[in-house]
Amino acid sequence: MKRLLVRLAVYVGIFLLVVGGSGLLGFISEQKAYWYAIRNEPISAIQNIEIPEHDPSKPTAAVVLGSPTTEVFDFVVPYQMLAMTGAYNVYAVAPTKNITSLTGGLDLVPHYSFEEMDQLLGASPDLIVIPYMPLGDQEKYKPVREWIQKHSKTFLLSICGGAINLADSGLLQGKSSTIHWQFFDQTRMAFPETTWIRDQRYVVGGENMVSSAGLTSGIDATLYVISQQLGESMAEKIAKEMNYPSYHFVKNPKIDPYYIDLSEIVYWFNQSFQWNQQQTGVLLYDGMDEGELSSIYDTYAASGTTKVISLANSEQPIVTKHHLNLIAKYQVENAPELDRVIVPGTDAKSLAEKVVQEWNEKGNGVVPEYLHTGSADRFMFDAPLEDLSKQEDVLTAIYGAKRLEYRADYLKFEGNPFSIESFGVPLLLTAVALLMAFFIDRRFITKKTTHTSSRKTL
Repeated sequence: MKRLLVRLAVYVGIFLLVVGGSGLLGFISEQKAYWYAIRNEPISAIQNIEIPEHDPSKPTAAVVLGSPTTEVFDFVVPYQMLAMTGAYNVYAVAPTKNITSLTGGLDLVPHYSFEEMDQLLGASPDLIVIPYMPLGDQEKYKPVREWIQKHSKTFLLSICGGAINLADSGLLQGKSSTIHWQFFDQTRMAFPETTWIRDQRYVVGGENMVSSAGLTSGIDATLYVISQQLGESMAEKIAKEMNYPSYHFVKNPKIDPYYIDLSEIVYWFNQSFQWNQQQTGVLLYDGMDEGELSSIYDTYAASGTTKVISLANSEQPIVTKHHLNLIAKYQVENAPELDRVIVPGTDAKSLAEKVVQEWNEKGNGVVPEYLHTGSADRFMFDAPLEDLSKQEDVLTAIYGAKRLEYRADYLKFEGNPFSIESFGVPLLLTAVALLMAFFIDRRFITKKTTHTSSRKTL
């Protein structure tokens, strides 16, 4: 019996060490690469930061950037939607004017620091949008918490995991809220003084507070706020311009909620065992659509299958359609080796002509792909999700839509049914672990037992 327990311990221990250890290291590395893809490369002096002109007759919406990082969709898409109305002064604000990073590695320069924003207005903004900002580095995050608390009386809109930031500020005590389904249970335990509602795309938590559930639910919450502040016709106009297919959730946010279940397996395996990730460049160009850019990062980079690298033809800021100042990680002439190059945007062929020409002249053999071309009448995530299915597999694309809270049954997912690499690597590691355990068993346990038995016989 003792021998059996020893052998079992060896086999289980080796399995956990080889398979579990490799998976854990891979998962931690991938999470760090996505959530903390902080810019470390030196850059030349930044010039020509474009700041939207301030109109004192308009209400001001401040979209917060955290330190060291902020979820890309949570920041970019509400920013774009509010700017599309033309009725707000919309600004990206952060603790400082330094370059800040969005998840997946997209870098930008804020329009104003918190101090500059306060000086410009001499009062609170009319609307503050709070994306998800990881709280890991408390010292760097502290100014964000204090600024939100300082302006607690203004209208607050939290997007996705931004409800954690709102709760952390103490402003959700005794209020109702929702959050991304992945964070729901742990957040409910961490902040029991808040009533957490699982089955709504957004929750009106008080006279000056709205929170959204996962990612695309933030579109519903933002449209709801627009409808309340600017009228239903404006909200409908913005949804139509975005080709957003789920406006019915704005009027009735009730849903059949998602839960953490067996579908998480594909997420965990992609994060843990995708050792050969696609290296995908994204060409940035002036006038590009912010939401279509974010769809690349929150589809590919978030999947655990692809490393997304921003490229441009200048070290200076690339200014988007609604005046965000993006900083590329690489210039066309010094780009790393890539598997793909994507040019996002339905208008990319005309707006990105110059940078694409420069890329083609470099002659490295990677042909730029216009992912959104031909999708002018489709929602910005449709083409990327369908392409992810072809690049990787159907399960990864299905989970990608679930993670985004994008309830689009009409999407056509084609490709491998599952990831051979993500599921094959742990099987290979299991075989290696069994061989190692078998060797240890035969060399040190069975042989020793046989030797001892022989001595007793003699």
